Amino acid sequence: MELDVVYFYTATILNWMHLLKEDKFKQIVLNSLIYLVEKEKLIVYGFVIMPNHIHIIWENKAMNGKEIPSTSFMKFTGHAFLEELRKTNNPLLAMFKVERSSRDYQFWQRNSLPIIMYNRKILEQKLDYTHYNPLQAHWNLVADPNDYYYSSCSFYEWGDNKFNWLTHYMDVF
Repeated sequence: MELDVVYFYTATILNWMHLLKEDKFKQIVLNSLIYLVEKEKLIVYGFVIMPNHIHIIWENKAMNGKEIPSTSFMKFTGHAFLEELRKTNNPLLAMFKVERSSRDYQFWQRNSLPIIMYNRKILEQKLDYTHYNPLQAHWNLVADPNDYYYSSCSFYEWGDNKFNWLTHYMDVF
């Protein structure tokens, strides 16, 4: 991914495991996004955190040291997941053990998908898809997308400011 390009980004937990079902793991994702936004490394326009994957519409704005902020996000969340699972002695940790020279555990699948948002129409389609994800029949997490806490839907629909670190896409796109 490049700086100053808006992407619709999908990342999936290894083997589609439901690691993000628990709120404490969703909070790790949010904390990483908030940190990078506050450091002015990243702009987030929309997101949803599902039990086994995330969708984010974001823009990398400035390098985070030697790496692009989206890479920092993936590394930080992986390290934080590992720390949380170790701290609680969670047996789920064994499911993420890998035999690689570069690491002992892997939490994100390697085939994360960034799609460039070439225009506002495509961005709005992806934002709608993101916000309606919790309503899909196989998830059925809420009846109204605004009621799903780990989503930017209520930010757009109700003007809810609980995620005051978000940027409305119409302000810049």
